[in-house]
Amino acid sequence: MIKNRGKIVSVRGQVAEVEFGRTKPAMREILTADGAVLQVYSSSGTGRFYCYVLTGGEKLTRGAVVIATGEVLQIPVGEAVLGRVIDIFGQAVDGLAQIKADKKSPIFRDAASYSELVAEATVWETGIKAIDLFSPLVRGGKMGLFGGAGVGKTLLLTEILHNVVTLGKKDNKVSVFAGVGERTREGQELHEELKVRGILPAVSLVFGPMGENAAVRYLTGLAGVTIAEHFRDESKKDVLFFIDNVFRFAQAGNELAMLMNTIPSEDGYQATLASEMAAFHERLVSTKNAGVSAIEAIYIPSDDFLDHGIQSIFPYLDSIVTLSRAVYQEGRLPAIDILASGSTIIDESTVGQVHYETVIAAQSMLKKAESLERMVSLVGEAELSPENQLLYRRVKKLKNFMTQSFFVAEEQTGRAGKYVPVATTVQDTHDILTGKYDQVGEEKFLYIGSAKEIV
Repeated sequence: MIKNRGKIVSVRGQVAEVEFGRTKPAMREILTADGAVLQVYSSSGTGRFYCYVLTGGEKLTRGAVVIATGEVLQIPVGEAVLGRVIDIFGQAVDGLAQIKADKKSPIFRDAASYSELVAEATVWETGIKAIDLFSPLVRGGKMGLFGGAGVGKTLLLTEILHNVVTLGKKDNKVSVFAGVGERTREGQELHEELKVRGILPAVSLVFGPMGENAAVRYLTGLAGVTIAEHFRDESKKDVLFFIDNVFRFAQAGNELAMLMNTIPSEDGYQATLASEMAAFHERLVSTKNAGVSAIEAIYIPSDDFLDHGIQSIFPYLDSIVTLSRAVYQEGRLPAIDILASGSTIIDESTVGQVHYETVIAAQSMLKKAESLERMVSLVGEAELSPENQLLYRRVKKLKNFMTQSFFVAEEQTGRAGKYVPVATTVQDTHDILTGKYDQVGEEKFLYIGSAKEIV
């Protein structure tokens, strides 16, 4: 069989421009050249194409021959990848034997048809008080964990994975974790934690860490989605999908677009950002077979929520959890800014009347207390009216009650992890707001589970 051959015209970082004669390669087709692997991305002119350089970029030279393989990038899927850590080529990176999967699936696929979609409005309990009360995880929905550097996004993500998977071992569900552009150390720590907790056999991990080139980082997110889709469609299992983090996915796409001379939009990002985010998120859906629930860590560059890369993610989320540096500096963990967090399913028909009314009352009191902060900082709490003093103290107790010890941080904090059922969280919050604990000092509420621990 005669192979379709072309030649390299130029190489710019992780992007190579190749030229073919009469027979052209297909979009997303894999090319090889002297041990390097490339993937066709787009046309750059008559007979010329921009290609991602996936591996072996240091070997490429102008004029080198490239061979079109007629294949697309595929990744192993199914039971063989559970309990394993792989890269986008399906190679094992956990030091164990190579993956022997019965089936592979292409990384680029169309989203499920609209007729196959199923919309649910049920809550998936995480055992984390601040999330279950104010920003519940929707079964089959998407949750975003927003925060700047070093405020605990990865820790919170890992705790959710631990709680949901550990307590649901008998359920028909698995988890998929995609590490996009994060530190290798964090991936190693996550792998060890999952192994120690005994939940690694129910989790598949695919990594494209910070040290990898932009093309590999970009494709890692899509590889994770592909594994999740297989479990949903073929194994008919509910999937809990994690990605850390989505901003690095957008950033990798931007790096590649710059190397391909794509004219950026006014905000500096690639003009295709919106379509790339749509293609990613629209595959993370629930169908008649099973559901995919996504939890996405999203890095906020310079703590700027107005960054266009961040804004492009918001439309796809059902729940938003915002991590605050100010809360973190006050020593309250998880460092969740309650007023900046929320969910579309906080209504009576979904979470129940008591839960709904408790959330509304708590948010109202938090807003009032926020307006009193400046006055307290200037003249002191004693100068407030008796009513405002009472409200201010109750809010401080509520904020402290929303702190929690994590199972995955037991070695660092020295405190045993706590899982709190959502019914307990709602009742205890209601009791704090209505004055049941007015005689108890606010410090007593730090890092407890249920309020019964105080008594």
